Amino acid sequence: MEMNNSNSRRNFIGALALGATASGLASFINPLHAAMAPPPHPTMVSEAEAFFKKIKGTHRVVYDGSTPHHGFPIAWNWAFYLTNNQTGSPDSDITAMTVLRHNAIAFAMDDSVWKKYKLGEHFNVNDYTQKPALRNPYYDPKPGDFILPPIEGIKRLQERGALFCVCGLAISVNAGFIAQSTGGDAKAIEAELTAAVLPQIQIVPSGVWALARAQAHGCGYVFAGD
Repeated sequence: MEMNNSNSRRNFIGALALGATASGLASFINPLHAAMAPPPHPTMVSEAEAFFKKIKGTHRVVYDGSTPHHGFPIAWNWAFYLTNNQTGSPDSDITAMTVLRHNAIAFAMDDSVWKKYKLGEHFNVNDYTQKPALRNPYYDPKPGDFILPPIEGIKRLQERGALFCVCGLAISVNAGFIAQSTGGDAKAIEAELTAAVLPQIQIVPSGVWALARAQAHGCGYVFAGD
């Protein structure tokens, strides 16, 4: 299965810059149009709002994980716990949240969709083999997955109280791009990607929605992309 979704996104932006015709833009706009309707389900919105009530403690930060960036949206979450521990604060007085959005959404998903849809190739993520990952390298990392060991992955950070959420809008958009590349059904692929979201990672209406909510709950903002 050959994935050309990254090129599709780049070509969409380039087409806009060059003033492409409406017919020329149609193939790029369709995934975006599909993602904009219908609005988020009320249950998902209420669950997302409740998720932010888990933010606790004196030291609070939200990382804007918009790109994979060699796993740094997860590594900096770990660094916040490490250095606050070193300066006298227990985990119970700390909340680090990472919002996985845009091109970093795959970090929220289990290995099944990484392998099926070649998400390592799609999002330009390598694992310890230095080849495109066919598994989520940052949920329960193996030696060499992170550039600098020993960094804890999402699973261990969640056990310590860290929070992770993923952009529902980006899941919808990428399902559209995958459907274009594979000839599949966008809604079916979106349902599959949604079902693959890992335990305790909250789906939110959008990543930017979540970043605003986290800051309203007292989190300082840090950009974790590149």
